[in-house]
Amino acid sequence: MRRKLLLIERVMHGDGNYVFNALLPVRVRGNFSETDIRLALVSLQKTHAMLNAVVQNDKNGEPWFVVNNERPVNIPIRIMERIDNNNWQTESVKEWSVPFKSYQEPLMRLVWIKGEPVSELLLVMHHCLFDGRSALVMLEEFLQFLDDPDARIAVEVPIADIGDIVPPTMLNNKIHQFMAKLLFGMASIALSLIPSKDKPVEKKKDFLIHWRLDQELSLALLACCKAENIKVNTIMCAILLDAFKQVLPNKALNKIMCPVDIRNFNPQIKKNNIFAFPLMILVTAFPGLDFFSNARAMQKDIEHKMAKLDPYKLIMLLEAAHGSLRKIIRFLRNQKANKDCMFSNLGKLDIQQHYKHFEVETIFSPSVMVPEGHATAFTTTTYGGEMDFSFISNEGSLTYEDAMAIKDKMMETISTLTGTTEKLSVA
Repeated sequence: MRRKLLLIERVMHGDGNYVFNALLPVRVRGNFSETDIRLALVSLQKTHAMLNAVVQNDKNGEPWFVVNNERPVNIPIRIMERIDNNNWQTESVKEWSVPFKSYQEPLMRLVWIKGEPVSELLLVMHHCLFDGRSALVMLEEFLQFLDDPDARIAVEVPIADIGDIVPPTMLNNKIHQFMAKLLFGMASIALSLIPSKDKPVEKKKDFLIHWRLDQELSLALLACCKAENIKVNTIMCAILLDAFKQVLPNKALNKIMCPVDIRNFNPQIKKNNIFAFPLMILVTAFPGLDFFSNARAMQKDIEHKMAKLDPYKLIMLLEAAHGSLRKIIRFLRNQKANKDCMFSNLGKLDIQQHYKHFEVETIFSPSVMVPEGHATAFTTTTYGGEMDFSFISNEGSLTYEDAMAIKDKMMETISTLTGTTEKLSVA
């Protein structure tokens, strides 16, 4: 199998040493061996062809995902002794900056923080191949295979080329092809006119702030959203923007970028497809309104922007831009901060808790650290009735002290909205 990298995948992959890692940690209680883990990963690779792929450049220097069945590759495993409940956070920060050997090894690896009877397992994935939904599918199926390497799980029909994600009527339409090339030609000229800096924005020490609401407070927040007829995603955006404004009144930009699952718009991309094409919407607050009036206005704006998203046209537009790859990368790595943070709400995780040989104590929210520039990101999930939060950044984008102040402001607002005392679960 061979598939040429899409433009956005090439941007995230870089030259092969570009570190754009996504992490998904899980805590499990039970006993299993390294052999059990390796068998589970082998079963996972049999189910998903792209887990066997490495990157190869063609004669023109353009990268392809390539699966060579005659020379199989194994998903790497790193094992370390578990000392305490916080090891997974330290190892997450470490794994953000460890590059994949993408020309020799798969774009996924596993870290086993080994304890008895409790362990953490960290799935580490290159973001050029995995989005948040793909990562959750990998975790769900890995846990099933860890419990039973012969578990019956449907084999993925992988995305083989752009024709698998863009309908032929649009892909072969000469007008759409012309407009895509024209629009990006204009954008390419604009990128050329933007002054180049001598070096990218300086990246300093990375950090992760993690916390979780207990079930009572999580339910109270959901009840508040339901009573006000406002989605949890919108409420969290409003809480985040307000916290940035209060903590950083002279620096806050009133802008959050939110990824949108492309599968909601493109039925050709199945639930179990490994894919990482990002759709994004910009979310802003409306000054001068009380909290709930602002949240309602934000939700209306979000729904309007969602209705205008056209993944097919966006894919075609970007695929017309391969010749401008260097300009795009230069722009992305050197641009000034244009948002307060990225925010991703992956919602309720419907992953089994109890297995024959172990149980899942909790799943921690994923994290993604961009290689350079402004890296502040916020992710939330709900598992076992508890809302979980991962807040990541680096000292070049946001100081740890300011990040902690933002977290505290968020919790103050949640406590006020729910009429409860703040209750955080132990990590």
